[in-house]
Amino acid sequence: MLVDEKYYQAAAPRSLGERVTCLARDRIYDDFVAICRPRRTDTILDVGVSDVVTDAANMLERKYPHPDLITAAGLGSGEDFRAAYPLTRYVQIAANAPLPFADMSFDIATSNAVLEHVGSRAHQISLLRELIRVARKVFVSVPNRYFPIEHHTAVPFLHFSDLGFRVACRVLAKTEWTQPSNLILMSRASLAALAPSGSRAEIGYTGLRLGPCSSNLFLHVDQMAAG
Repeated sequence: MLVDEKYYQAAAPRSLGERVTCLARDRIYDDFVAICRPRRTDTILDVGVSDVVTDAANMLERKYPHPDLITAAGLGSGEDFRAAYPLTRYVQIAANAPLPFADMSFDIATSNAVLEHVGSRAHQISLLRELIRVARKVFVSVPNRYFPIEHHTAVPFLHFSDLGFRVACRVLAKTEWTQPSNLILMSRASLAALAPSGSRAEIGYTGLRLGPCSSNLFLHVDQMAAG
């Protein structure tokens, strides 16, 4: 199995789930561009790219017009990724380890649908600190647990509470998703709580816009603005 195969079970190729995911991620990309305002010469680090190459995966690489300025970092060996995006540099990284880049190596660092999978709150904080360490601007997006359909399991509404989610996953034989090592359900408050003190992080809704029930959340840090 490819490293990221299990994360696309609810968005199989050519399914309704994939079409909805693509629409949400296209809108996340639009917000990334509007908020980070990448210049033609800006270097971008994309952490947590997928070794599963589908229409729903690797949003930035699919859409950004200057792929040669992207460095993609993923857990897998990246053969399929490299074949699909030959102009983009690929670097294999280790889970929950420091990123193999010097301080402020990039103009922008981004990560989509990764933070909820790193295994613990401590690992989430560590990843955010690493992104802030290596880039001037950071844009991170995650699924919003208050979107009516849970992204990974397609459980409706019951994921609004931990107990409801555990019961639904037990009934559907999807109990692996109740383990923090696989998934940490994210809310606006829990995402904001991860931001390092003094980072002046902006938290907002993105993806399919439904107010507090929007499909995704973003965290943005601009260290030049903070300075």
